Amino acid sequence: MSKITPCLWFDGDAEEAAEFYASVFPESRVEAVHRAPSDYPSGKAGDVLLVEFTLMGQKFTGLNGGPMFRFNEAVSFQIPVETQAEVERFTNALSAVPEAEQCGWVKDRFGVSWQIVPRQLMGLIGGADPARAKRAFDAMMDMKRIDIAALERAADGVA
Repeated sequence: MSKITPCLWFDGDAEEAAEFYASVFPESRVEAVHRAPSDYPSGKAGDVLLVEFTLMGQKFTGLNGGPMFRFNEAVSFQIPVETQAEVERFTNALSAVPEAEQCGWVKDRFGVSWQIVPRQLMGLIGGADPARAKRAFDAMMDMKRIDIAALERAADGVA
């Protein structure tokens, strides 16, 4: 059981976001929707206030807190992937701002940033051979969407 539950602040669309995320990620679901028992600064009694949801086994809470705060890239969520097909599937599903794509990072329609990270990446850029790691890292820095085969070729010094 997770000890920390991230709480994401939305401007009225926490339930929509939770349902969208649950449709994108395996082992995901909306657990509960809680309505406000009375009026609050950004809503009325009966409005959706909190949404509990699980994404790939990680619990989250969505709070409809209002327009005061927005998401930014200072916080992002990493999605581990095994294959290029998964890179493409998650990127296509989540990326709502194509010009924000960089090094596997995407921004969704709610403003949340995600990192689509192939499991092979850490081995390539964190390996014992500094020249190989540099080639893989430099290749990654030029990518919008991660291309696993291109990273592996770059690490191996194959153009």
